Amino acid sequence: MTDPLLAADGLQMIFDDGGGLEALAEASLRVARGEFVCLLGPSGCGKSTLLHILGGLLRPTAGRVYFDGHRLQGPQQRIAYVFQKANLMPWRTALANVALPLEVRGMPRREAAERARAMLRLVGLEGFEDRYPRHLSGGMEQRVAIARALVQGADLLLLDEPFGSLDALTREQMNEELLRLWQAQGKTVVMVTHSIPEAIYLADRILVLTSRPGRLALDVTVPFPRPRSPDGAPGPEYADLARRLREAIRACSTEIPAAQAAVE
Repeated sequence: MTDPLLAADGLQMIFDDGGGLEALAEASLRVARGEFVCLLGPSGCGKSTLLHILGGLLRPTAGRVYFDGHRLQGPQQRIAYVFQKANLMPWRTALANVALPLEVRGMPRREAAERARAMLRLVGLEGFEDRYPRHLSGGMEQRVAIARALVQGADLLLLDEPFGSLDALTREQMNEELLRLWQAQGKTVVMVTHSIPEAIYLADRILVLTSRPGRLALDVTVPFPRPRSPDGAPGPEYADLARRLREAIRACSTEIPAAQAAVE
């Protein structure tokens, strides 16, 4: 891979909580510009920890992350997050939630509101600008969260199971919406998911992490052309890829105490 937007070399993460819990060990990866990459792995393997390091939210114990050719030292505007929970401010409308990052950067409120309004229109929420989070469905809240991430003009989107709490139908609709936005905006995406069908549907490449401490166990390119069906492609190639991913995850899985799974 030439000229990656994101590169990580030899990442190690040990949480100094008294027990010296090692979440990641020697994790390395490359992500090309405009690529959609999904992270799979057993519970507690460090997927979310890895995502936080890639976004500059956590400093690794060892190893380095490079973003656009420069060493990443902390959070920056060109990297945006969407978490499993939308984390919207309940006292702000959808428009005000999306405009918040721009206001924090000092943009005049009128200009921030115009940009936020355009972004809500892009994610299909025109007419809901004045709704508060309590009046939005789960899927709508996540659309607002995605709009808030996109409005910053970020080149890299890091998604930590953004649709994991949604019902199956809404999740499928949000996956379609995410693909539409990715193709329209040309962003680079790294997304954590527990769903093999979701990863195959969305990703250009799928990375599988081992159980803790997380290491890269499998790096596979999804061979199916777009557009794809969320139900999977007919024929043996799809079944073979799904089986390969499932076997890799099972081979990497170990039993871990529930309290320690929080590092995922």
